[in-house]
Amino acid sequence: MAEGNSSVVTQFILLGLTSEPKLQTPLFIVFSVIYLITLMGNLGLITLITTTPQLHTPMYFFLCNLSVVDLCYSSVFCPRLLIVFLVENKTISYSACFTQHFFFLVFVTTEVFLLAVMAYDRCVAICNPLLYAVSMPKRVCVQLVAGSYLGGILNSLTQTCCLLPLPFCGPNVINHYFCDTNPLLKLTCADDHLNELLLVTFNGTISMSVLFIILISYAYILVCILRISSARGRHKAFSTCASHLLTVTLFYVPAGLSHMQTASKYSLQMEKVTAVFYTMVVPMLNPMIYSLRNKEVKDVLRRATAKNIFASCPLTKLTPIS
Repeated sequence: MAEGNSSVVTQFILLGLTSEPKLQTPLFIVFSVIYLITLMGNLGLITLITTTPQLHTPMYFFLCNLSVVDLCYSSVFCPRLLIVFLVENKTISYSACFTQHFFFLVFVTTEVFLLAVMAYDRCVAICNPLLYAVSMPKRVCVQLVAGSYLGGILNSLTQTCCLLPLPFCGPNVINHYFCDTNPLLKLTCADDHLNELLLVTFNGTISMSVLFIILISYAYILVCILRISSARGRHKAFSTCASHLLTVTLFYVPAGLSHMQTASKYSLQMEKVTAVFYTMVVPMLNPMIYSLRNKEVKDVLRRATAKNIFASCPLTKLTPIS
């Protein structure tokens, strides 16, 4: 810790999820399993989509990018969280802390934009199925994904650049498991009202804009589904949206509760609980949601598994008797 209020902080101390010694090992095991499942699930889904021509459609292109973002932003802090469980030295350098802050905001904002893009994609697919291929060509899909990443980078650059000039004179203890904006704002020894206003404005504008796009898209989808005469057709149309709706709910509720708090009304315990959910649990669940609820993905997985079993069977390699 920096000595005195006139010293400049060169490193921070991340306390992690808990300071209870008896919980360190069990939590390390739990979060190691969560991170391993996240890596395997998202890498598996990315590989499946990129290597299967049947899945080379706009919906799966967006889903592939969602898995890439989930993989990246959970990797921003999971390895360090696991290290904190095992070591007594819980320090993180000033530069490493702000690097973590920057990349976390990039990927979490990109994910928010991607969820809006995926809602728009489902709206076009259900409401204008005959014009879907014309409305969502590869060029448009790439532009939408690139715009999502650009929005994430711009938001992160703005917030990080506004946070960097603030003086940190001590204390330097962050009662969290990663360098998020609100915990850092609480440690600055300057007037942070402008940064707090910027935080609420940017996060509020982005969150409300994305939520508005998603709600409008699903309003159109609902109207189109109700116009379908057959119950089977309505069920099929709604089933293509169910996975996305579940993903939006699981991500948006805890992330919104976390980042829409002002520093003055900031609740550390709620922040930790919600952050664990949308930073680690949701990236782990997304591949399962889209795999278990998606008929096309399940069919491709079934065929790939059957093909591997058949290819590895010794009887299939026997030369037939002429």
